[in-house]
Amino acid sequence: MSERKAIRRALISVYDKSGLLELGSALHQAGVEILSTGSTAKSLAAAGIPVIAVEDYTGFPEMMGGRVKTLHPRIHGGILADQANPEHLEAIASHDIAPFDLIVVNLYPFSQTIATTDDFAECIEQIDIGGPSMLRGAAKNHGSVAVISDPSQYSLLFSALNQGGFTRDERIELAMATFRTTAEYDMTIATWLGQRSGKSDDWRAEVWHRISGLRYGENPHQSASVYGSVAGSGIAQAKQLHGKEMSFNNYTDADAALRAAFDHQDPCVAIIKHANPCGIATSSDITSAHQKAHACDPVSAFGGVVAANREVTTAMAKNLSEIFTEVVIAPSFEVEAIEILSKKPSIRLLTIDGYSIPRDELRPISGGLLIQGSDLIDAAGDDPKNWKQVSGDAVSAEVLADLAFAWRAVRAVKSNAILLAHDLASVGVGMGQVNRVDSARLAVSRAGDRARGSVASSDAFFPFADGLQILIDAGVVAVVQPGGSVRDEEVIAAAQAAGIAMFMTGTRHFSHA
Repeated sequence: MSERKAIRRALISVYDKSGLLELGSALHQAGVEILSTGSTAKSLAAAGIPVIAVEDYTGFPEMMGGRVKTLHPRIHGGILADQANPEHLEAIASHDIAPFDLIVVNLYPFSQTIATTDDFAECIEQIDIGGPSMLRGAAKNHGSVAVISDPSQYSLLFSALNQGGFTRDERIELAMATFRTTAEYDMTIATWLGQRSGKSDDWRAEVWHRISGLRYGENPHQSASVYGSVAGSGIAQAKQLHGKEMSFNNYTDADAALRAAFDHQDPCVAIIKHANPCGIATSSDITSAHQKAHACDPVSAFGGVVAANREVTTAMAKNLSEIFTEVVIAPSFEVEAIEILSKKPSIRLLTIDGYSIPRDELRPISGGLLIQGSDLIDAAGDDPKNWKQVSGDAVSAEVLADLAFAWRAVRAVKSNAILLAHDLASVGVGMGQVNRVDSARLAVSRAGDRARGSVASSDAFFPFADGLQILIDAGVVAVVQPGGSVRDEEVIAAAQAAGIAMFMTGTRHFSHA
C-alpha cells in the first residue's frame, strides 16, 4: 500500500489561480508533461512553463463560451483508464489516448457568486460542468490517478513529487476530499435552485466540517466532536483566547448564553448554568449589567458560563475574577481584562465576531430531524405597544420597561418558565418544571424578599389562577403573559381582585429544548 505511483502526465484546469505558477514550475522541473485549458494554459505559457493546450490535444476547439472544452473522449478516456487493466490500456491506445497520472482542478466560484448577485443568468454560468466531471472521474479512478481539488493541497503534491509520486492510501485520501468537494458543490446549487423556485421545504442538505474532537460528551462515557458550517456565525466559530479546551457542556451552555445576551439591544450579560439562566440583566454599561445579573443567583452562578453582548471591560473582569466561572464569551475584551482573567489558568475566554441568531433551529429526533424557525423576539406581540392590558391601573414607565425586559428575558428560560425582574434585571427564575405552579414557587423562592415590588413574565399562559396567585402573594406588582387559556377570565379576575396590572401579548415563547 506504500508503493508510490510516478506522475508523468498531468491536466491542470483551475479557476482559482493562486499558487498556479509555483505548481506549474514544480511539475515541469519534475519532468511532468502538462496539459491545460483556456486562461490556465495562457498563464502557464506566459510564465515560460511548457504546456499543451487541451484543444490542440483533442483537435476540438472550446465552444459555447467555454461550456465545452474538456468534455471529450481523449480527456476522459485518459482520466478513467485503469492503468492496471490491459483491456483499458489497449482501448485508449487504439484511439491514440494517453493516460493521466494527475488531475488538478478547482471549480467556478458558485457560492461566492450567489452571495454577491441575484442575477439568475450570471449564477447559472458559474455552475461548473467540466470541472466536476474531471474531478469525479479522477477520484473514481484513484487507483491510477491522483486528484487535487483545492490549492491548499499543493503542498501535498510538492512533497509527493519529491518522493516519486503518491501512495495508494494518499490517492484514496485525495479522492475522498474530492467527492466531498463535488458533493458540497452540487448541494449548494440544489439548495439555491430550491430557494429560487420556492421548493426549499421538501429537501434539506447541510455540510458540517469537523473543527475538533472533544474529550467527551455530556458524560465521560460519551464520545463527542464539534463541527461548524461554512456560513456559520455562532459559538462554533468563536475564537478562544485563553483557558482549557472547551467541553461539550461548555459549548451548549455558551450557545445558550450568547443567545440570551443577544436577545437584548442594550448592554446585557447572561449567566447560564445547565442551559438555563441564573441571571440576566441589562444596563447602561456592561460592568453594571454583569453585577445585576450575578446578584440574581450568586450560588448558581458558581461555575457558570457568562456571555456579554458588548466588550468585556477591565472593571467587569475584576468582578469576574472573584467568581469561579467556566467560560466568558463576548465580542471582545479590553487588553487589561484579558490580563486579569488570564491569571486563572482554566477559565475559557472566547470572542465572537458578527454573531447573529440563526434563522432556523434544527433538532435531531430518532430517524429524522425537526426544523423550525428560531423563536425570535420580533413578533407583533413582542412590542409592548401592542400588548393588551386586562387588569389594574396604568403602570409607570419604569414598570413597563421592567415588563419589556422580563418578556425578552423569559424566552431564554426552559419551560415552564416564570421570570421575576426589577430594575432591568432578573431577581428570580423558575424553570423546567412540569407545571406552572411549581415554576412560580421556584421563582418566588429564589427571589426571596426581592419578589415584593418586582414584575413577572410567563412564557406561556396560566392554565389556572393558582400560579398567578403565588406571584400575587409574593408581592409582584405587574405580570406579562401570552394569554389564550380557556380560563383567561378566571386568571384576569384574580389579577383584578389583587389590583395588579396584567398584560397579554398574544405571543408565546415556550422552550422545551
